[in-house]
Amino acid sequence: MLTILHAADLHLDAPFASLAPEQARRRRAEQRELLERLAALARTQQADLVLLSGDLLDSGETYHETVQALSSALGRMEAQVFIAPGNHDFYSPRSIYAGTRWPENVHIFSTVQVESVELPALGCVVHGAAFTTPLADRSPLMGFAAPRDGRTHLMVLHGDVDGRGRYGPIRTEDIASSGLTYLALGHVHACSGLQRAGGTWWAYPGCPEGRGFDELGDKGALLVRVDGGEVCAEFVPLALRRYGILTVDVSAAPSPEAALLSALPEGTQRDCYRLILTGERETALDLAALEALAAPRFYSLSLRDETRPRRDLWARSDEDSLTGLFLRQMRRRLAEETDARARARLEQAARFGLAALENGEDVP
Repeated sequence: MLTILHAADLHLDAPFASLAPEQARRRRAEQRELLERLAALARTQQADLVLLSGDLLDSGETYHETVQALSSALGRMEAQVFIAPGNHDFYSPRSIYAGTRWPENVHIFSTVQVESVELPALGCVVHGAAFTTPLADRSPLMGFAAPRDGRTHLMVLHGDVDGRGRYGPIRTEDIASSGLTYLALGHVHACSGLQRAGGTWWAYPGCPEGRGFDELGDKGALLVRVDGGEVCAEFVPLALRRYGILTVDVSAAPSPEAALLSALPEGTQRDCYRLILTGERETALDLAALEALAAPRFYSLSLRDETRPRRDLWARSDEDSLTGLFLRQMRRRLAEETDARARARLEQAARFGLAALENGEDVP
């Protein structure tokens, strides 16, 4: 059985432009710490292979200490490491991939044509290719077919399955006809889980650390085990910090402060959050005060005010219209109801109904 650690899209030295400069600097340092967690995972799981499917770097502007940290971590993985450079860290004579002395256990694919590395001791062959420019409009899998020689054939690539863009579009038909046992992909930042096309298993591990609010929740790598033609994969969370978005209805509590405090989750001190305030309000919100109230619960916090002024629910009830008829009936039912919870539900139903009748973009 082969044990494989599959990771991609680390985007080391990302600018983290949405954070304050000191926080952004700290986040880049934390990305380098991520390398140690990857190396420790490879060692504790006794990985035979580490497949890194591109975009390890965010751009060609890379700090010297980042290159040192990457090289050192890869050398301590005690496994054969294969890297397929992606569109952000494409291989070129001026890239760090070409200009750095890497540990002996590291192999970097450097051409758009598929290269194959035989590993007799493991009974497998690792195939791979590289981006050599920021764009690639042809799949390296096109026309590829692994020989049926009894060995396990793996491939590491950066590309976009069923994509129509210029970032290595890969057709599922090509995956199905490739003859590979497992295709380790990078480029998509959400974990795909284990997928299958024909007899070939494939997956995106997603990025191991979120960098913005388009990369929410737990992030990590895949621990893949291959036993003959059988493949299983386990997602392993690795992110030090998570990104989250939380919507808070300020109209459902005695005050916006109370609504905010009651909605805040626990255990988020390390995380970056965006809070979206919705619902109706009596007066304008003091966003600065609300942010000061919630900020200690997070590493980074931003607030968005999407509330609207409270309106008189029954203002149109005297109209000779469908809206007026609806409101009069709802008001009558509300007057007849004595249970407080039922009254609250009726009022909410009236607000939803009024929004629907007015063809409003939002609902209460």
